[in-house]
Amino acid sequence: MTTGTGALTGFGAGDGRDLLNRAIEAHYEEMVAAASGGGRPRSAALDIVHDLYVKLAMRPEALADTRSLGAFLRRAAANLGVDRLRRERFEGRLFSGTDDEAAAVPVESAAPYHAFDAERRIALLKRAIAELPPRRRAVFVLHRMHGLTPGEIANRLKLSRNMVDRHLRRAFTHCLDRLAEFD
Repeated sequence: MTTGTGALTGFGAGDGRDLLNRAIEAHYEEMVAAASGGGRPRSAALDIVHDLYVKLAMRPEALADTRSLGAFLRRAAANLGVDRLRRERFEGRLFSGTDDEAAAVPVESAAPYHAFDAERRIALLKRAIAELPPRRRAVFVLHRMHGLTPGEIANRLKLSRNMVDRHLRRAFTHCLDRLAEFD
């Protein structure tokens, strides 16, 4: 097994993780620079490199046929950065409206029997919120109940803005999935 640029063969999961750790240490700043493409702030690039490390740590055998770890890691960081930029742009379009705009959309009046379901729906939403992991629940409650912006939540909970957005998306999706099961 080599740790530099030669082909990698015959290593176990522990060897792969050791190799990954050494490679990340050796090429960290190069990966951050590659992930910073498109004028992305350093904090976002650091998040990308972290996410890449987590993905590779779950599958260290992915490094087995790599000839140049540095080139592989730089390319992977750049690709992950491009993927994240595309997702952020998509989400920006998807979630571009404000709560006030959403409230201004007219709705048909509910049928009388829906009033009976209101208590069950509220109980279902309370359970759905309680099912969320603690950090995601805190982000959700701060945003929906206390009206904090994602930036304010990021500062208060010492999270990146991307992580706050991710928690909010997943919390909303979870609650909507639970409501869909009800309907």
